[in-house]
Amino acid sequence: MGVGNTLIDFGVFFLLTACHVPYLPAQICSYSAGITNSYVWNRNWTFGVKHKADGKEIVRFLTMNIAASGITFLLLYLFQKGGCSLLVSKLTATIGGMVMNFIGNRIWVFGDSLKNIQDQE
Repeated sequence: MGVGNTLIDFGVFFLLTACHVPYLPAQICSYSAGITNSYVWNRNWTFGVKHKADGKEIVRFLTMNIAASGITFLLLYLFQKGGCSLLVSKLTATIGGMVMNFIGNRIWVFGDSLKNIQDQE
């Protein structure tokens, strides 16, 4: 469901920058807009977790997203300062954040749930 999250992220980002919001605050808002969508779809569809969410899982998810957001924010800033276009900067930063986020979600956030599902099969 990374595509849906990315579309939300890009849509909000470019809408805000078109309204003259500076790119770094726009990045914070746009990334935040995709977090809820990401949690629901990753939990239910990508990783197929069926049990009720617990506080530990939510804290891990938020921690992972804050870390991925930090990487995305840093990459966006560095590419912009390096003279890349806003589109190239955003694309590159988004890919970096997506890779980190997927790996972290797979291993750390939903890893225990995935192990339980595999054990049941």
